[in-house]
Formats: sequence, structure tokens, C-alpha cells
Amino acid sequence: MLKIGIFGAGHLGKIHIQQWATIEGISIVGFYDPNDENAAAAIAQYHVRRFDDMQELLQASDAVDIVTNTTTHYEIAKAALLLGKHIFVEKPFTNTLPEAQELIKLVKEARVKCQIGHVERFNPALLALGDMPVQPMFIESHRLATFNPRGTDVSVILDLMIHDIDIILHLVKSPVKRISASGVAVMSENPDIANARIEFDNGCVANLTSSRISMKRMRKMRFFQRDAYISVDFLDKKTEIIRLRPEDAAPGMFDFPVEMANGQKKIISVNTPEVADINSIRMELSEFAASVVRDIPVKVSAFDGYQAMEVAHQILKKMSLHNESHND
Repeated sequence: MLKIGIFGAGHLGKIHIQQWATIEGISIVGFYDPNDENAAAAIAQYHVRRFDDMQELLQASDAVDIVTNTTTHYEIAKAALLLGKHIFVEKPFTNTLPEAQELIKLVKEARVKCQIGHVERFNPALLALGDMPVQPMFIESHRLATFNPRGTDVSVILDLMIHDIDIILHLVKSPVKRISASGVAVMSENPDIANARIEFDNGCVANLTSSRISMKRMRKMRFFQRDAYISVDFLDKKTEIIRLRPEDAAPGMFDFPVEMANGQKKIISVNTPEVADINSIRMELSEFAASVVRDIPVKVSAFDGYQAMEVAHQILKKMSLHNESHND
């Protein structure tokens, strides 16, 4: 049995406790959370042991799941790594880039597994693409949420947009060439709505919009590439692939014949691949456990988490410069 210790029993922490309890081969040692209200609720709901001493929980665990405020990730992760424990860390990886750099170094030295909680990598709508080659040249991303005071201690970039940054970096696999961005603080002290344009060395351009003051929720990404238009709806769990194919190619689910400007006959082929009924959080935790037990690479590495953070901080810097120029 893999012994798991959980740090943080807030809203997301309780969800993690619930999901760990359903994963075969896992023993929940207990949790650590200095907030008595959070702790009492977790004990009442899931009958798990509360540890009052952080070091005691670390010592009793094989691996730890860090679901605390971002500002505490570094301290807990470092303490775990110095004891040679495997770590799962919620996104964003750390509060600052130097903290992330140090943890990456400690992960290598300890020779342990470190996975970052970019849960949208495990969204069934994205997984429905399967082995299809995704080589976008333009990406349009919208992640909109209704206002919730929870999470406003950081900007909408680190709260919401970082999910899309991670997915885009994972798919494009090209160095970032240029970033421009703007954002506005509306309901909190940090930017609540933002737009960023990321240009890559290979010519791909990504346009990202994130808001936590929307009247409706949306989590959608559209990919445009030479042979296809792909739409992934992370919220409603729907995937659509539209291709232009020759007449003699394999048919799609829905086909519409068209005649091109040069007289050539082709077919617009529409496919909606099956989206599996998957709990993304359970899957990411299961994959982390499997990487520890079987000694295989994690799906979202510490370096992946660092890269997403690095681009997010570049966006924040560009937003700051943009706002300063408009206030002059």
C-alpha cells in the first residue's frame, strides 16, 4: 500500500481526500491543516486522522499531496523532498520562479516523483483527441468563471489562465517568441479579467482570455491547423474535429461535399469523438500513484509546472507594463 499524506483540507483538499479514498492500493495516513474548521469538516466527512505536526505526517508518508495556498507550497514541498518523499503539488507549482527552480533541483537530487496538478491535462474532452496529431498554427482560448472570492489572492492569470498556458505549451512544443497582454482588476486587488497573445518560434499564435467576473461559465479551446479545426469544450466535455478531405478518404461521422475555387471536389468531414466518463482529479492522482509504484515518468512534471509559471509571470509583467503606459 502506498501511504499518502495530504496537506490542506480546504475546498479542493477535501475533494482530493475523497478521491484518494477510491483509489486501489492507497492508504491515507492523514492530513495536516492548521484551520480547525477545515479539519473538523474533513474528519466528519471522511473519518481521516488529523496531524498537528507537519513533520510527523511527512515521516509517516511515502508520498504527499500538497493542496494548500500557493504561498505555502514551497515550504511543504521542500520539507518533503529533504526527507526523500514523492510529491504531488497543486497548480501553480510555487509562488515564485526561484522557489520552483530550487524544488526542481531538490526533486532531481532526491530522485523522487513530482507531479503538478494541472488537472485539465486529464480532462476527457482533451483526452478524446487520442493520437490525433495536433499541430496548431492559431489557438483561441476562453476560460470564464463567475465571481468567487476564493482564489482572488492571486491574479486571474495564476488562478485560471495557467491551465490553458500549460495545455498550449504541452501541445505547441516550441519556444515562446513574444508575449503581449492586458488586464484589469475589477472586483479584487488583482487582475480579474485578462487577455494575452503568445507568439511561438514555429509561427503559432495563441490568443487567451480569462475572466472570473463573467455572467456565464466557459472553458473552451479552439485549434486551427493546416488540415483541421478542433474544438475542445472542457466544461461541457465535448470535442469536435472538422477536416477538409479528398473524396476518396475515409468518411467522417457527418460529411458535406464542397467544390473548391479551383474546381476540385472535397468533403468537409465532421467528427465528434466519444468522450469518456472520467473524473479528472481521480485520474491525475491515480497516474501520480502509478508513477511512484511503477517508477515511470509523471504526466505533468515539475519542469512543466515551472514552464507554465514562467509564461504566466511574463504575462503578468506585460500586463503591468501595459497598465503603467496607460496611466502615464
